[in-house]
Amino acid sequence: MANTVLSRTKEVKNLATSLGADLVGVADLVPLRPIYTHPVDLLAPFSHGISVAVRLSDAVIDAITPHDPTAVYAQHYVTANALLDQITFRLAGLIQARGYRALPIHASQQVGPKRWYAAISHKAVARGAGLGWIGENLLLVTPQFGPRVRLASVLTDMPLQSGAPMAKACGGCHACVDACPARALRGVGALDYPESRELALDTAVCAGRLDFFHGEASVGQPVCGICVQACPYGKKAARGAAGAGKA
Repeated sequence: MANTVLSRTKEVKNLATSLGADLVGVADLVPLRPIYTHPVDLLAPFSHGISVAVRLSDAVIDAITPHDPTAVYAQHYVTANALLDQITFRLAGLIQARGYRALPIHASQQVGPKRWYAAISHKAVARGAGLGWIGENLLLVTPQFGPRVRLASVLTDMPLQSGAPMAKACGGCHACVDACPARALRGVGALDYPESRELALDTAVCAGRLDFFHGEASVGQPVCGICVQACPYGKKAARGAAGAGKA
């Protein structure tokens, strides 16, 4: 049985990376059952969540300004989401072909009565899978790329090998909090996982900024990106890639 679990986990991860995923992990859904989902019994048939991440372009993120997320970033955001949806669609197909249930959750889809909520938090699944931690910006921060990633998830009852949640590694850094043009980030310090999103973020203020750019003809998407750009982990990854290219 153990060998079967390992081989199926490897098969799932190999397919995800072959389709363009930069990071992929598996979360045990039991610790996630108390979090908000829509519908409330969404997780009932499933035991594991597969988290998939694709890396965003450093050049695109670095070009963002507080007054202009740029049309390039808006399209990059759409393209990343579309790639993630294709990857999770294919993963679900593989899992079903093996005789198990699989529910792909779109990369960017708002559902239910709560504004700016997905069916399940992709960040919570990714953290549970060990891909990174929840930063002061309330985003997943990965050791490899910082928060410069987009995420999607697949829920399944296939027996898989789970990762372990990663402890927060922001330390005393508040770069994202200080950079936020809307002053929406509250800063929660050493808290690994906020009990609610509102504890870490003024959702209405953040949503107001996203709505503004969604309505701008030159952007047309609910994007901002400043807290993504400001994170030192993402900048470190960008500098490292540049240095490697010059070697």
